[in-house]
Amino acid sequence: MGKFSFVAHMPDEPGSLHRAAEIIKKYDGNINRIQFDRRIDPGTVFYEVTASDDAYRKITEDLARIGYLQTSLVSLDFLKFCVYLPHRPGALYEFLGYITSAGANIALIDFDDKGRHPDRLTVSLNLEQSREIDRLLDQLKSRYRLEIVEYDKTGKHLDDTVFYVRYAQEVRELIGESEDAFLLSFLADTNHIAQELMDRGCNPHQVFDSVLATGRTMNATSGDNFYSAVQQFAITPDTMLYCFQPPCGGSIFLIQAPAELVMIDTGYGIYHDDIMTMFSRYGVDMRKLTRIIVTHADADHCGAAGHFSVPVYMHTGTLEIIRTNNRGYGSRSQESVLEAFYTKMINLFSRFAIPSDIHCFSGPTGATRGIFPVIGTVTIGGLELDVLDGLGGHTFGQVFLYSRTHGLIFAADSVINFRSLTQERADYSSLAAFLVTSVNVDSDRAKQERIALTALAEETDNALAPAGRRCLICGGHGAVSVLENGKLVQYGKIDEYRAGKSE
Repeated sequence: MGKFSFVAHMPDEPGSLHRAAEIIKKYDGNINRIQFDRRIDPGTVFYEVTASDDAYRKITEDLARIGYLQTSLVSLDFLKFCVYLPHRPGALYEFLGYITSAGANIALIDFDDKGRHPDRLTVSLNLEQSREIDRLLDQLKSRYRLEIVEYDKTGKHLDDTVFYVRYAQEVRELIGESEDAFLLSFLADTNHIAQELMDRGCNPHQVFDSVLATGRTMNATSGDNFYSAVQQFAITPDTMLYCFQPPCGGSIFLIQAPAELVMIDTGYGIYHDDIMTMFSRYGVDMRKLTRIIVTHADADHCGAAGHFSVPVYMHTGTLEIIRTNNRGYGSRSQESVLEAFYTKMINLFSRFAIPSDIHCFSGPTGATRGIFPVIGTVTIGGLELDVLDGLGGHTFGQVFLYSRTHGLIFAADSVINFRSLTQERADYSSLAAFLVTSVNVDSDRAKQERIALTALAEETDNALAPAGRRCLICGGHGAVSVLENGKLVQYGKIDEYRAGKSE
């Protein structure tokens, strides 16, 4: 027995759901999930069933035989026109006969003989892209006075009677041409999280809008529209720290020593070319890059790692999240459909590039820093950073980097100066918070991590105070900051980099 999913497109008439259920029952299939909502799309139904391979084959064959099984996403055109009908009985009936024969779906029809245009009928149609469109127009033009108001091949004006077709076309715009089977699977996954969030009181259209907004925002802020906040600090006389904060996602850190360059987190894959151009503008020689350290498996922190031919170091838990394509792996959220879908979606839209040369930190050394076990050490020139094992609050396998001597804490997504985020960055971050309800897979542990890292920063500040130095908190998002009266405050100057503009 296996679990299978499929999409059905059924006629909007009584008994359709019953007929499909009868076929599934006939072959002893067990329905695990069904979702249909007329408010979203009046003809599309999503199923998950448990059945044997042979039974599933027979179920889909029978559904296909009666025209219920959806295996492709036919592109649709939108046509809006005005037609002038004669004032006689049967005129509308005759006109609609041509529409029916063309296989068109009426999205809008509007006529009132007491209105401003008593002899004009306005019609909007959804049609499959085929010669039927031209044939229909030729038939109508030969019989009626016709005015074309709008003819759209992009799918942008399709109405909600074909919601999922329109949605699929919008996804295609973000990721390029894809096989119908892949898009149908993506639709089913999106529908599943919409079902889950509807159970929590959310508007289903907000779910689909948030998914599309995530991909569109990344696309709209790449290339000529890319920008970044930039901070630079001298850690020692010959070692520089850079913090680059792209428009979407996590911060990228570079530590530049005389003989090498190390990157901590990489940003999204979609920004790779833009980021490389930015690095060059700031005089960073990427030929000196020797290693990448990944704090955790979210795409905005490691999604570009596969573009570099250097060793990439990470926690074993981070590797498992990448392998399973589920940011909930290893946590109490592991079975959450929200976490699983979000990981697939964000990796797809952000063009996640898996690194080929992965090395995992060895494990506990017996030492601790605060409550965190030390699981490795990273040496960059004269700078030594302890690798601390997190508690699994934000994600399983998230690590922190810490140097008491040099006053540095790379806190990943456990400590963030939210007040330093621009409105655009905050708006983008809110999309993830809505789709997974919480960006932390375990909120209780995330709180423990935040409190413990803040305490470690305060302790380090006190140790460095006699020398007039501070502990820099390098959060996964926002500005590099210091603690002032228990609150994060931006430290140092922030430059604004914009693609295509000189400094």
